[in-house]
This record gives sequence, C-alpha cells and structure tokens, in this order.
Amino acid sequence: MVATSQPASTLAAVEILREGGNAIDAAIAASAVQAVVEPHSTGIGGDCFALLALDGTDEIIALNGSGQAPQAATIEKYQELGLNAIPVDSPHSVTIPGAVDAWIRLLTDYGTMSLDKVLESAIKCAEEGYAVHPRSAHSWVKSSEKLRANPTATRIFLPKGSSPKPGQLFFQPELSKTLQKIAKEGRDGFYRGEIAQNLVDYLGSLGGLHSIDDLATQACDYIDPITASYREHEVHQCPPNGQGIAVLIMLGILEQFDLSDFASISVERIHLESEATRLAYQILEQTICDPKSKQIPIDYLLSSEHCRQLSQRISLESRMTDVPDSSPVHPETIYLSVVDKDRNAISLINSVCFAFGSGLVEPKSGVLLQNRGSAFSLDPEHPNVIAPRKRPRHTIIPGFVTKNNQALMPFGVMGGQFQPVGQVHVLTNILDYGMDVQEALDGGRSFCFGGLLELERTIPEDVADGLSALGHNVGYAENPLGSGQAIWIDYDQGTLVGASDHRKDGLALGF
Repeated sequence: MVATSQPASTLAAVEILREGGNAIDAAIAASAVQAVVEPHSTGIGGDCFALLALDGTDEIIALNGSGQAPQAATIEKYQELGLNAIPVDSPHSVTIPGAVDAWIRLLTDYGTMSLDKVLESAIKCAEEGYAVHPRSAHSWVKSSEKLRANPTATRIFLPKGSSPKPGQLFFQPELSKTLQKIAKEGRDGFYRGEIAQNLVDYLGSLGGLHSIDDLATQACDYIDPITASYREHEVHQCPPNGQGIAVLIMLGILEQFDLSDFASISVERIHLESEATRLAYQILEQTICDPKSKQIPIDYLLSSEHCRQLSQRISLESRMTDVPDSSPVHPETIYLSVVDKDRNAISLINSVCFAFGSGLVEPKSGVLLQNRGSAFSLDPEHPNVIAPRKRPRHTIIPGFVTKNNQALMPFGVMGGQFQPVGQVHVLTNILDYGMDVQEALDGGRSFCFGGLLELERTIPEDVADGLSALGHNVGYAENPLGSGQAIWIDYDQGTLVGASDHRKDGLALGF
C-alpha cells in the first residue's frame, strides 16, 4: 500500500512494489517524483525525515536528514550585516540540502534496488513532463510574485509568464539532467563536483556564506525516536531539532480528559485541543533547537507528571489568558506512507520549507533551494540562534504508531506549524472516536495559532459561537488546514487500509 499527495508519486511507488522492491525503495521513488511534480512543497534542494519499521516490528528507526547552516554562518557575521532576522528570500535562509543524502542512506542501508532504478520515474516526469493537478496549481499561482523575483525561477516555473493551469503539462529539463547525474554518480553527483560547485557559486554571487566543504560534509543521522503512550498505543516521533515532541506533549495533556464524552466536532473537543496546542507550542518556542548545541530535557517534558500539571491549567469554562501566542508561519511540505508485503513500513516527509522555498533556483542544475535557515533566531540568547554547522528548528515530522510489539500505522500531516496539531487530531479521531483512517483524515479541523483559532468551513457556526464565548478569537480559515496520509496495518484481517487526504491531489493505492 502507498499513500502520497500526488497520483504520479503513488503510481511510481506501486510500480516499484510490483517489481519486487520493498517499502524503502518505493518511498524514495515516490519522494523523488514529488520533488518534481510538487515543486512548491518539496525538492532535492530541501530536507527529509523518516521513521521506519522492518518486518512489522515495533523497533522504530529514525533518520534526521535535515541540513545544517554553513560553517561561516556565525551570529557575529549577521550582526555585521545589520540583520535582526533572516529574510526568507535571501541566500542566508538556505541551509545545506539534506534530502538527497537521506534518500541514498536509506536506500543503501535498507533498500533492495539501485538508485538509478528508484529515480527512473522522477527523471521521466521531469524530462517528458507531467500534468499539474488542481491543488498544486492553486498553491503555484499564490507564489507567482515570489517566483517573478528570481530570473531562473521565472523562466522555469512561470512558463509564458504565468503559473501552470490545472491539467497543463510542465517540464523541468535541467532538473532531469541533475537527477540523471545523481542516479549515475550517487551522493557525490550532488554534494561534490560540478553541481555542488554551481550551487556554491550561485549562492556566493548573492552574498551567501556557503562552501564546497559545507556540501561535501552534509550527513544525515540515525537517531533514537522519542515515544509516548496514548490510549494503549505507542506514538513515535523524531526528536528535536523537529517539533514532533509537541505531538507527544499534546497527547499527554489530552489523555487526562475523556474526549469521547464530547462529540468529535464540538466546542469542548476543539477547546481542549486548542489549549493543549498553546501549552505545547509555548514549550516549542522556549526549548526546541539542535540538541547538539543545547541539552533539551525531553524525559521531563514527556513525563506523565509534567503533562498532568499542564492539563490542570486547562479549564472547560474559558480560554487560558497566561499563555503567549506563537507567531504565524506557513511552510509547505509533502508526506507519504508505504507498507510492503513483508510489513516493512516507512513514514517519510520531505520539504523546501515555504512555498517554493527561498525562491532561489540555481540556473544550470534547476535546483530550487529551501529556506529552512529562516527558522533560526538571531537573538544570541535564544536556544535556536544560528551557529556554524547547526541545524535549525524544524517543522516537518513523520509519525508512527505501534501496539503490542507490532508496527501499526505510519502516518503524517503536512502544513508547517500545523503538523503536530494535525497529527494529534487524526490520532484522536481514530483512538477516541473510532474513525477509520480516511474518516480521520477527512474530518473538519481547527488550529489555534498566532492569536487566532482558525476553523475549517465544515465546522458549524454554533460551534464557532461557543468557542468565542470561551474567549477564543475565532475565524474561518481561508485555505484547508494541512493534509495527510496514513496506512493502517490490520493484522487480524491480513489487510492494509490506506488513506490520502482530500485537501491535496493524492491517493492511496494497494494490491
């Protein structure tokens, strides 16, 4: 079973599975296709995280494929430049791309097919073209002005001066040649040699601090996942520098309440979720950074006692007034799940951060560069302050659920800062309200962030009024809140249940 947010990506992964590849082979093939066909969300100039389980066990393997700041990126340098924040469209926002390194590491360690084989469909999509889907076209047109600010982005992504319409064929010949080089030369085809030099020269021409050594030494890390129990299930996340810890804190808070006492769409359920969000996100703002630079008290933050104390701050009668609101940010992402016949399962997420990343495209390779470095703080006292070879605080988080020593569900929800809330909402839909995975993904959502409690249009007005009466600043969201995929492994029936969120263009397919 494969679940992704693009049909071409799902089909590429299914073809790999039909030809005898495993879940890891299929996931890399799918992610590579999406790096072509969903360029506003992902690309080889971005980052990657993954959680995987082999042979249906609950022994989760976590991979951090996020890139680092350049060696020359000191706080003193940015102070000299007079910056108090890193502009999202500047070369200083570009951290070293980690996705290609992560793909190749996963494929080498756990895959069964060659790199050129799993990149075949992505190369074909870039060279022969693909039809742009409606949700992608919607995001594309919103980024038109950003793309016009860069000559190469304009040339590649705004053919004939405008963003592609739904159904229009789109081609990326430069990217196809770059993928072919990676397929032939492996990791060195991207991180050393001509492509690496072109990337460094291009960023340097714009004032960037990147070096050849920064690319050559980029390396993903296997890390111990962090885990918490919820309703007799184990929920797994990658540890910081990502925000997956917020999922586990929120679940720890919500486990103190019986959500099934309330309707799935109700004032009480949305209020509790919103208050848990605010408490968890306050912790994110204060503590999350690259753990190599500062120790994070993960065991304490996830302890039942700490989560119980947090839950006691929540009242069903009114909104908390002593918790600051986070600042709104809206990066883009792709997420996918794959489970194979041997019950190898992978939860993988890939991103260029904001829509079309930094908007900077290297002319010769066609590589669109992420702007994940804009998440760094330039406050010398902040845990997430920029520093040489440091990873920024990250938003993209794959999720995984296990139970009774078995892999049960790789899952994830896209949407920048919304991701922890989306994951918690989907999980509680399944574990508290008994929904199947498609129902759980499709249900109406809310997001309390930046001082506003946003509701999707499917939330009734009387619920909005009730939330307002509790003190929430309520509004209806202009766009859908996140999007996700999931695959549930049913061991009793011997079947797989896949789901892909209607908020994007994707689908789940199995055989």
